[in-house]
Amino acid sequence: MITNLSTLVELAKKNPKVVSVAAAEDEVVISSAREAYLEGIATFRFYGSADRIEKMCSALNFKEGYTIIDCKNKAESIKSAILSVSSGESQLLMKGYIKTGELLSAFLKDEFNLKTGRTMNLVTVFELERYHKLLLVTDAGMVISPDLQQKADSIVNAASVARALGIEVPKVAVLAAVEVVNPKMQATLDAAVLSQMAARGQLGMVEVDGPFALDNAISAEAAKHKGIVSPVAGDADIVIMPDIEAGNIFYKAMAFLSGAELASTIVGGKVPIILTSRADSERTKLQSIALNVVLAGGV
Repeated sequence: MITNLSTLVELAKKNPKVVSVAAAEDEVVISSAREAYLEGIATFRFYGSADRIEKMCSALNFKEGYTIIDCKNKAESIKSAILSVSSGESQLLMKGYIKTGELLSAFLKDEFNLKTGRTMNLVTVFELERYHKLLLVTDAGMVISPDLQQKADSIVNAASVARALGIEVPKVAVLAAVEVVNPKMQATLDAAVLSQMAARGQLGMVEVDGPFALDNAISAEAAKHKGIVSPVAGDADIVIMPDIEAGNIFYKAMAFLSGAELASTIVGGKVPIILTSRADSERTKLQSIALNVVLAGGV
């Protein structure tokens, strides 16, 4: 089982992948690609304006490890990059200088055959100084107000990431503001239903419990104080946020206040999608690429 994110880069080196970047005219993305290539975990296909991409690569002294495919416009670059993945020419897709929604709306078109039928969502893996193992969190940036089925999909998606990290039966805590079912709080009702769905094998090989307040999910002492008896309490591998506000605030608090190490992926399709943010550290960008390489079969 992987216990720290630095291990991801070493694992990814064992089986590097080809990554197609849609709308690659982005210094942040190209810089991330350069670091990934220098670490030996990926080579790249850049789709977009060849002239602009060449200038950015030159400014970064990035001379090899990539191919540039000139595209007339953004729509062509998105379609071409996705087609490269769907055809098997590339193993991973990466978001460039476009909105996530623009990329996903194209990715989910039937012509590419990349859908699984599940809702796609963002999963972030955190390495936290005060937690005893890696913690997976969903969703900090995509699904705004997930309904019951979308939360069920997010459990399945996050569990697939957990298993790639060596966690065979991940423990999933479904979060709310309180740890008891309250008919007036939808998040608590969803948590109770999801727990029962998991118990009946509807969510695969996972152990799900909830509702939990965050402290009860990650602190055995807090759970004991509340009288909560559960194998998930204080030992969660995955936490399911009730909505995007909670997920996004948690993500940024961990990244900017606690200095947590992290890596992210968009999962739920037939191939994972890499995205990096301008606010992410260089280390986070590299770890995110490495995580996706591992998810694509890099171990």
